[in-house]
Amino acid sequence: MSDHAVAETTDAHASHGHGHHEHGPFQAHHFETPKQQFDAGKFGMWLFLVQEVLFFSGLFVFYAIYRINHPEIFEWGHQALDTTYGAINTIVLLFSSLTMAWAVRCAQLGKKNGLVFFLVVTLACAGIFLGVKYVEYSAKFEHGYLWARYFNPTSDNPHVAEPPSISKEVDKVVEKVESDLGDHSAAAHDAHSAEGHHHGPVGPPPPNAGVFFSIYFTMTGLHAIHVIAGIVAITWILVRSVKGHFGPMYFGPVDYVGLYWHLVDLVWIYLFPMLYLIE
Repeated sequence: MSDHAVAETTDAHASHGHGHHEHGPFQAHHFETPKQQFDAGKFGMWLFLVQEVLFFSGLFVFYAIYRINHPEIFEWGHQALDTTYGAINTIVLLFSSLTMAWAVRCAQLGKKNGLVFFLVVTLACAGIFLGVKYVEYSAKFEHGYLWARYFNPTSDNPHVAEPPSISKEVDKVVEKVESDLGDHSAAAHDAHSAEGHHHGPVGPPPPNAGVFFSIYFTMTGLHAIHVIAGIVAITWILVRSVKGHFGPMYFGPVDYVGLYWHLVDLVWIYLFPMLYLIE
């Protein structure tokens, strides 16, 4: 067979193969089928998520080791964190995971309006999370609860400046008033105690107390950066959703971003009890 005949046969075979595997508008040329492209993308996303898990696992191990060796720092420092804010952010992120899952399902079913709606709700939840975190950070800066180098509790915080002896005298007076007035005063005392716990730690900080806030800002700050990255990714998906790019035959990017967002939520589920709840 001549070289010209071989070339014609090869071209005919290539043309037949190209006709057999028609590429969609969003299918990369190096993938033969949409399923192959989706599987490859999902595998790559899982590899990325594994390294993210390893990254945060290193921080968790450091937290555990330091807590075992210096429990007094965490017992004192965690009182400066507002569990109400932490609980609100936990609920918000869990709900955002649900709306993100609904968004993925809408993309699979080709429901454009539902996809856009749930992506917008997910973005709103992310914004609420960052807003609450901003309020928390502002309070820490105001009272001087900063990382180790800049840790300097302000003198106007009575729960830090108040000497233990004065605190004991106040408790004695309160107990005497309780015995005179009964249960009503006891309830007021409980409210006072809860208020003191809400505003900050009681008593002077232990040595190296700033390390707790170094850990706090490192962990929550890195998590907040991941939330911001998630907002960017979801916004990109939202823009494409409005343009009608996703449907039953092509929804990979929505699925990949959804997996990333679930990891962001999962990390916070660990951070919340570690920093806010465990005494």
